Amino acid sequence: MENTFSKETAILIFANSAAAETRLKKTVANLDLFHALTSRTIHIAKASGLPFFHFTEKQQQGATFGERFSNAVQAIYEKGYANVITIGNDSPQLKASHIIEAERQLQLGKTVLGPTTDGGFYLMGLHRSNFDPKLFLSLPWQRFGLFNKIFLLFESYDSHVFRLPVLHDIDTKEDIVNILRFSKTIAISILKILSSLLKKHIRIVSKNVQILQHHFTSLHFNKGSPVLMQFS
Repeated sequence: MENTFSKETAILIFANSAAAETRLKKTVANLDLFHALTSRTIHIAKASGLPFFHFTEKQQQGATFGERFSNAVQAIYEKGYANVITIGNDSPQLKASHIIEAERQLQLGKTVLGPTTDGGFYLMGLHRSNFDPKLFLSLPWQRFGLFNKIFLLFESYDSHVFRLPVLHDIDTKEDIVNILRFSKTIAISILKILSSLLKKHIRIVSKNVQILQHHFTSLHFNKGSPVLMQFS
């Protein structure tokens, strides 16, 4: 899908470097995965036809996530753009068509949100008239329920919110299990890495369970015992 809209809109890729991501997301810490996710995200941004800016931890300013995110959004507006579409690098299902649809809705005067299954969002499209840094700082960033809170915030501006399809993001091993059920929506290069990580995780869990069973051969736990489940 070719983007034929004016260049009033810029994309903000708000995503740390692969090295920083592995430190922050320890349960899915894998350099190859985060390099692939970032590379894919940049490719999608280019395919949308819109100008884009990638803010890693080197460009981000602020003590909290909310401060860093708000400051990054403000920085794009200060470059002269009327609209900002923010995306991360942890939604393998994101496509250029999602970004192009977001811009189309922005041109119609709407605010755009792309919800994730964990209660957050993978995309936000926002006109500068609806951006209030102080109110943004009060949102429950990186906590469950963020989408609902930010949705209500925009509605309080009398701004019509357009919802994109719900997508999965990757923060935990459980997220990998869930997203692999939608393998047809994921790039092959990322799919291979995710599958490899999951297999490795299963081998580790299986080994732990075998060790546990060896030490407790005289005990008879039912399937799903809390003692066994703590290793999963």
